[in-house]
Amino acid sequence: MTLQFHSSSPSTSRLTGSDLGGALLGQAASASGWPIQAICAPLLGAERAAVQETWRLAGPLLHGASEGITWRRAGDILFGVIDLDEAQFAAMADRPPLQAASEDAYHRIFRLLDAQQLPHLWRIWNYMADINAETHELERYRQFNIGRQDAFIAHHRSATGNMPAACALGLAGGPLSIAFLAGATPAVPLENPRQVSACNYPAEYGPRAPIFSRAALVHPPGQEILFISGTASIVGYRTTHPDDVAGQCREALDNIAAVVSEANRAARSRPFTLDELVYRVYVRHAADFPVIRDALASRVGGADVLYVQADICRADLLLEIEAMATHMLGQD
Repeated sequence: MTLQFHSSSPSTSRLTGSDLGGALLGQAASASGWPIQAICAPLLGAERAAVQETWRLAGPLLHGASEGITWRRAGDILFGVIDLDEAQFAAMADRPPLQAASEDAYHRIFRLLDAQQLPHLWRIWNYMADINAETHELERYRQFNIGRQDAFIAHHRSATGNMPAACALGLAGGPLSIAFLAGATPAVPLENPRQVSACNYPAEYGPRAPIFSRAALVHPPGQEILFISGTASIVGYRTTHPDDVAGQCREALDNIAAVVSEANRAARSRPFTLDELVYRVYVRHAADFPVIRDALASRVGGADVLYVQADICRADLLLEIEAMATHMLGQD
């Protein structure tokens, strides 16, 4: 069984018999009961108004719903999606609704993985409304980080060790939406020598540190997949090139190149290269798209790149880039 990533125009939000799940970018997903994460944000420079990305794995599939999570499983790999309305948590006086929703969502995810005996998170995609807004005297992204870390700690999952690759982006509206890919084997977390590990960020970036690795190598049977987390213009732990979108793009690409080098030190397959990665680029201001597109083209050539307008986890960041690539083991 080979785990495959497929991108197409969405004729429907339903999945086929061999699809684990995926994302629908550029429009809302219909209520289909399938694990499809709707990323309702404009696509920039795309010929299509919407794109459906799907993870496929041949073989018998199990599917179900657990505490609001829709999921599908093939063998020892599971993809799931949970959307939570923050309004359901507004009555909790002891903490902000987003913090409560984040903690509750991750509690549910961990309970599902325990029940399925698939304990290892590989990749997580987090989306929320107004990520940089301040409510309850704290930025919403920082509220999310508190809730996420509380759940990790409650389930005895290391907040500083075997962390999955992840991203967290802001949309104009909608629920807290979390999609995740998990398996029976642990991921190999990777860090970036140019950056401080996110779990070691100083307190000026929030009362709780983000929980993610800069990248991760995962190993479905016969494969090696590199997931690169959302990557931005950060050196050490500080944002660089404020108000300079071209400079931020170059710095983010330098960080991705550094992570790819670290991946190649640990890889079991042939070396990964920048031009083979599949990229998703989040752009804060649509007017910056041409500059970012040209800067990427000079470094990644004809690589597959999808541009999405979204807010980044820090208000001074103008873009964020995530990427992935798949290799078969035993092939040169």
